[in-house]
Amino acid sequence: MRRSWLSAFQIAAVYVGTIVGAGFATGKEIVQFFTQFGWIAIITILISGVLFIWLGTKMMILSNRINASSYKEFNEHLFGKAAGTFVNLFMLVILICVGAVMLSGAGAVFEEQLGWSYQIGLFITMLLSVGVVILGVKGLVGVNVIVVPVMITFSLIIAGNAIMDNGLSFLSLSPLKEGIKGWLAPFMYVSFNLAMAQPVLVPLAKEANDDWVIKRGGIIGGGILCFILITCHISIASLPSFQVFEIPMAEVVKLSMLSFFGFYVFVIYGEIFTSVVSDIFGLQRQLESMLGISKYLITIVLVSIIYMISQIGYGSLIEHLYPFFGYVSMVFLLLLIIRK
Repeated sequence: MRRSWLSAFQIAAVYVGTIVGAGFATGKEIVQFFTQFGWIAIITILISGVLFIWLGTKMMILSNRINASSYKEFNEHLFGKAAGTFVNLFMLVILICVGAVMLSGAGAVFEEQLGWSYQIGLFITMLLSVGVVILGVKGLVGVNVIVVPVMITFSLIIAGNAIMDNGLSFLSLSPLKEGIKGWLAPFMYVSFNLAMAQPVLVPLAKEANDDWVIKRGGIIGGGILCFILITCHISIASLPSFQVFEIPMAEVVKLSMLSFFGFYVFVIYGEIFTSVVSDIFGLQRQLESMLGISKYLITIVLVSIIYMISQIGYGSLIEHLYPFFGYVSMVFLLLLIIRK
C-alpha cells in the first residue's frame, strides 16, 4: 500500500470490519459487556475506544517492525518461543470455532429473517467467502470498504432516532448488574477482540509496511469502533427489557423504524460476512506459512471444517466460547501493553 490517507482509510475499514461480528451487529455483545451495567456504559465504552486506538495500532506497528507475516510470528515474539507455540495452537482451535459461530449466524439470518433454508444460507456464505479469501488482501479490503460505511450510517440513523424519541435517558440508565465486572468489561472486550483480530491485522500491517499509514489507520479504525459502540448502546438503552432479546438491535428497528428493517437485515449479514471472511483469511495465511501447501486446498479444507462445526448451532457456541476466551485474552492484552 502506498503512503496516503486512502490507504489509512482502507486499513481502518478492515480493522472495523474484522472487530464487528455477529454479536456486535445483533447488539448482544454490547448488552453483555456494556448496556446491562447502566450509566457507566458510556464511560466504559470510551475506555474501550482508547484501548482500540492505542493497542490496535500498537499491535499492527509491532507486527510491521518484526516483519511478522502471520499471528504465529507475532505471538512467539509476544509470549516467547515455547509459550507462543502453545498460544498459537490454542488460537487455531478458537479461530476455527469462532468461524463456525459466524457462519452459523449467517445461516440464522437467512432462516429467521428471510425465510430461506439454513443450509442454503451457509452454502451461499461459504461460496462468497472463498471467492473473497482467494483474492487475498485486496478482496478483504474491498468488501470492508463497502460494508463499513453502510454500517456507520445505519447505526447513526438509529441512534439519532432513539435520542429524538427518548432524549438523553441513556445517561441515567439503571444498571441490571453492579460491581467490579462493569469496570473490567472494556478490558475483557478489547482483549478478546484484538486477540481474535490478530490473524487479519498482522498480515495487513505487513502488506501496508508503513508506520505512517498504520498509525492513522489504527486511530481512524479505533475511533469508528468507539462511535459505533456508543450509537448502538444508545439505541439498545431506549428499548424496554433489552436484556431479554437475542437480537436487541432488530427489536429497536422493528419498534421505531420498521421501514428500515429489510435494510437492517442486509447490514447485519454484511457484518457477519466480513467476520467470516476475516477469520478464514487469517487462518489460511497461518496454515499456509506452517504447512507450505496450496492456499486453495487450505481454504477448501478450512471451510469444510467450519461448516461441520457450524451444525452445532449459534447459541450454544457463542454462550460458552466467548466469555472463556475473553478471560484468557487478558494475558494477551497485558503483554501487549508492557511490550516496548
